[in-house]
Amino acid sequence: MWFWGISHDTLEILDLFSNLLEGGMQLFHWKKLSNIYLEDNSFQGPLPILPLSTVDFYASDNGFTGEIPSSICQLSSLQHLSLSNNTFSGNMPSCFGNITNLSYLDLSSNKLQGPLPRSLVKCVNLSTLVLGHNEFNDIFPHWLEAPKLYNLDLQSNKFYGRINLTLFGLSFPTLELLVISNNNFIGQWPTIFFSNTSLAVIDLSNNKFEGPIPLPSPSTSYYSIASNKITGKIPSLICNATELHIIDLSNNSLIGSLPRCLTNLSTNISVLNLRMNYLEGTIPQFFSSKSGLMTLDLSQNRFEGTLPRSLVKCRYLEVLDLSHNQIEDTFPRWLGTFPELKVLVLRSNNLKGLLDIPRGAHLFPKLHILDLSNNNFSGPLPTNLIMNLKGMMTSESGQDESLYMTRSFGRGIYENSVTVMMKGLEVELVRILTFLTIVDLSCNSFQGNIPEVIGHLHSLVGLNLSHNHLTGSIPPTLGNLTNLGWLDLSSNKLSGVIPRKLGDLASLGYLNLSKNQLTGRIPQDKQLSTFSSDSFSGNPYLCGTPLPKACPGDAQPPPPSSSSTFNYKGHESWFKQKTVWIGYASGIVIGISIAYIAFETGRPKWLMQSVRMLERRAAEWTEKPKGKAIKLYGQ
Repeated sequence: MWFWGISHDTLEILDLFSNLLEGGMQLFHWKKLSNIYLEDNSFQGPLPILPLSTVDFYASDNGFTGEIPSSICQLSSLQHLSLSNNTFSGNMPSCFGNITNLSYLDLSSNKLQGPLPRSLVKCVNLSTLVLGHNEFNDIFPHWLEAPKLYNLDLQSNKFYGRINLTLFGLSFPTLELLVISNNNFIGQWPTIFFSNTSLAVIDLSNNKFEGPIPLPSPSTSYYSIASNKITGKIPSLICNATELHIIDLSNNSLIGSLPRCLTNLSTNISVLNLRMNYLEGTIPQFFSSKSGLMTLDLSQNRFEGTLPRSLVKCRYLEVLDLSHNQIEDTFPRWLGTFPELKVLVLRSNNLKGLLDIPRGAHLFPKLHILDLSNNNFSGPLPTNLIMNLKGMMTSESGQDESLYMTRSFGRGIYENSVTVMMKGLEVELVRILTFLTIVDLSCNSFQGNIPEVIGHLHSLVGLNLSHNHLTGSIPPTLGNLTNLGWLDLSSNKLSGVIPRKLGDLASLGYLNLSKNQLTGRIPQDKQLSTFSSDSFSGNPYLCGTPLPKACPGDAQPPPPSSSSTFNYKGHESWFKQKTVWIGYASGIVIGISIAYIAFETGRPKWLMQSVRMLERRAAEWTEKPKGKAIKLYGQ
């Protein structure tokens, strides 16, 4: 790359941030160049040799390859180095400790491996060390002895073994951010270990830590010990951390009831995630009128009793997941007054009665995911409720909307997750796409017709009404759901012919109409012709391809098709599968990769750019399918 008219002896700052530049670079001949900013471009090849005068070098989000050259150790003036989101491989140069002025080092999201160079102990000015999403294989770096370090991020590597907590306190006296999730650390933290620290962010999730809950520091605002082997009760002393905004204790072996002292924290807490434990008792009425709660996930526990009416005070609530408990109640239509509620999952409880919504009521205006499956609801499908789902009636996403339902907070991002029935499998989506719109009313006792008004939910991606007692015909208005990716109406008493309009659903990748009383010839129009016999089996009066039963007037019966319900060919017009994470079924691990869906057809350019940007980390993520992801930023 050439810069005509600029003297090699005068240029000190080169800022090329976020352009469309590509190719290789030569920078060493710029004798006075000290500040170089190349982030978010498409530069390729090996890292260029840098001028000896370099102080700041930021080259994240590019395509640099190969090993980090040892020549970088000659930059004695270097203070800030960011090479994240490239494809560097090999070991860190053993001479890294020669850069004694280094204070900021970010090598995250590459393919670096091996142990950390012990020479880093010479970098006594180091304040930020971000090495996450690599393949480093080492013990915890007690030897680092970094007296100024405040941000240590080792997440998603292959670090292992026990952490010497005595040396930990001596080596990192000023630490404020500790992120060591997604590794193979073992052992037990003393209960009060963090009490005398200034840690604001503690993320120990997805390791093999055991024993009782280590209490957060009074100044901790982000606290996650999810997916470990933590046991015992949630101590009331956890409430001493009065600055807590995000608490994630999910996927452990916690027992007992919720401590009522959480009442005092309800004004600060934004996220409370206790899913996949053995907690029991009733859900306490502890939420105050000033609650800032936005995500409450108590799913897969043993809670009983009724839904706490005090939840109505949580006016900012966006995600409520109480699935897989023993709650006995009627449908909480009072939740419909929440102006921001987007996800409501009450699957697998003992809820019963009618979904009785008054005509003209204005409820659930922003709801995107409604899952009431596997309960005891009865009566007709709720026409008035469906008419209220305004958030599902538009198929366009705003350009200012985030790709995923995330909770930005301070230096960290919490990403909401949810378990849904998706193409016949119960799958955990560790990230919720903002435009993922689902209605699941399956496994209840609903009766009567499928209301035609359901055809107004134009943004629907998934619709599951299976295992009920529905009668009547399939409404042709379902052909208006042009974004529909899966449709399950199986195990009902539906009759009549299959509407030809379903063939217009070019997005449809999964269809299950089995075990009904449908009649006549299976239409061979467009998308309907791509599905196998399993999609239509158990309807004794259906005939024609792909079933072996010929219709009257057919010359000969068609040959039987494959047994697979999911059609892998012909559906690429709606999505191209991008494996971003591995889903797992609740209660039983399923050996199958569930791809995140990159909705390419008809989606705005900004959305697909975001998807492609996230795909650059797909390789690291798919190797570590361990719950939520968190990205912490440095200075």
